[in-house]
Amino acid sequence: MKKISLCFLGVALMLLCQHSFSQKFFDPSVKKVLFLGNSITYSGEYIQLFETIYRLQNPESKVEFYNCGLPSETVSGLSEEGHANGRFPRPVLFERLDRVLKMIHPDVVIATYGINDGIYQPFSEEHFLKFQEGIQKLHQQVEAMGAKIIHVTPSVYEEKKNDATFNYAEVMDRYAQWLIAQKKWEVIDTHFPMKKALEEAKKKNPDATLASDGVHPNSQGHWVICRNMLTYFGLKKAKNAEVWTELYPNRSVSNLLLLFQKIQARHNILKNAWLRATQHTRPEMPEGLPMDEALTKAKALQIEIDSLLK
Repeated sequence: MKKISLCFLGVALMLLCQHSFSQKFFDPSVKKVLFLGNSITYSGEYIQLFETIYRLQNPESKVEFYNCGLPSETVSGLSEEGHANGRFPRPVLFERLDRVLKMIHPDVVIATYGINDGIYQPFSEEHFLKFQEGIQKLHQQVEAMGAKIIHVTPSVYEEKKNDATFNYAEVMDRYAQWLIAQKKWEVIDTHFPMKKALEEAKKKNPDATLASDGVHPNSQGHWVICRNMLTYFGLKKAKNAEVWTELYPNRSVSNLLLLFQKIQARHNILKNAWLRATQHTRPEMPEGLPMDEALTKAKALQIEIDSLLK
């Protein structure tokens, strides 16, 4: 009886370990996850971190991640006077959204907008309404093609000018609060956790920052975004992690960083290829590779990624 009990205990512990390691994140029917957003999404570090950790949790998964972020983009259709020194107005998502959805056919869309939609001006009811209308249109258009949409609140804005005449950070607070208030939607709040993380960092170092230019998060800022997304999807151990590598103490840091670098390289090839294939119209963007060439390079990197996951 003692041997049988020990046997059952061993099986139970094995199943517990397997359960704690695996974290599915998505319904089994999900095959394609599309990220939409502006320059923060295009830079993509939070997406690359998210996929790295997803792969570590689910090494056998075949879910594909697509980054179709486009710098400067809005859902509001607004553009401040003199944007890009007058070279071109801000692009609007709806010029390209239909093409992106039809070409990729995502099962889940994760969309992050807002930081550009206030066009870096004092709070305006008109601008706010345009943002709300754009988000609602995005939501409806994604659902109409049969995909699920998850909204992400905009990043924190860090005011860098001592002589600022208004507080754009408070404008973004209001945009984030509105999104969070949409109770029938799935919304991941990264805005207020970023704000809290910044406040805590400044207590230790007044010069601490998550975005040196006020807008674009540094690596720590991207990790704060990512860890709140991971927590939303059920990976509770990510909630208080200072750095992502501490989630995997049984793996060498060099192995983890190499895995991340390979996933990052794969994303950087494919994001520009997808922007090219879906015919974005924003000027001054890198020329993506033709899709067949990009996929060939991505496949070679995937072989290396799979090897590192073993």
